Amino acid sequence: MQPAIARFLRYLLVERNASTLTIKSYREDLTALDEYLTESYGRPAEPAEITSLDLRGYVAALHEAGYAKTSIARRLASLRSFFRFAQREGYAEANPAKPLRNPRPDRKLPHFLSTDEIGRLLETPPANCPLGLRDRAMLETMYSAGLRVSELVGINDGDLDLSDGLVRIRGKGRRERLAPLGTFALQALQRWLRVRTLSRRQSPGPEAPVFVSRLGCRLTTRSVARMLEKYLKIAGLDLRTTPHTLRHSFATHLLDRGADIRSVQELLGHKSLVTTQIYTHVSTASLREAYQRAHPRAN
Repeated sequence: MQPAIARFLRYLLVERNASTLTIKSYREDLTALDEYLTESYGRPAEPAEITSLDLRGYVAALHEAGYAKTSIARRLASLRSFFRFAQREGYAEANPAKPLRNPRPDRKLPHFLSTDEIGRLLETPPANCPLGLRDRAMLETMYSAGLRVSELVGINDGDLDLSDGLVRIRGKGRRERLAPLGTFALQALQRWLRVRTLSRRQSPGPEAPVFVSRLGCRLTTRSVARMLEKYLKIAGLDLRTTPHTLRHSFATHLLDRGADIRSVQELLGHKSLVTTQIYTHVSTASLREAYQRAHPRAN
């Protein structure tokens, strides 16, 4: 194994121009496999004699040792790359790592704010200055339409239809959708647009950005994250909250109030219903918590 590993690492360095950190990770992963196989065989193993059964035993040992599923998946990716190289270079006749599947990752429930917390957050930006009006309009729009932060900063004047309460959104994969805007978001947008000043390089028109900085330039996603962090501190809310949390909260609150999952999928712009189904788990969890808290014979 060692000569093949050394040649593989050199290949990564010279031909793939891999970073020092990447090479270090591959070396650690392959050395760990070599040590496991040496102990299993009672002698150093050769790539040509390693089977899928050997690798399944190695993966089982990682599970027993308490490795996270993400760590195991990363090691499997290293093994696939190595054995592809070994097969190509004649060290092995087949790739024993090819049949192995990554462990199914645990799906973490998304963090979201309650309706009361959302209300506190949305009322925090001051309404007596242009930047406060801008920030309130951004927060209201993100929550009202369930937007990703990249979608928010990408909105142009031509995307807004305030008379019909709609905004055209360009989502992932250049997919477009129309998102409805609630009364609070529409009012906040109208107040902001009355005081907005564009930069000298921009003129009013369909391509003008809706949300701009002090200098009149389009905001970045990082600027929105910093803005949100400031208001979270003022409102005394969970600092784990990110701009995406407002999107999570939007979906969770809709489902909690009886919206069907297909409609929520369309509103979020999800290509697959599977992506949206995570919010049904959140909704179920909140219902279970309410049941445990309120039912006299729940515990």
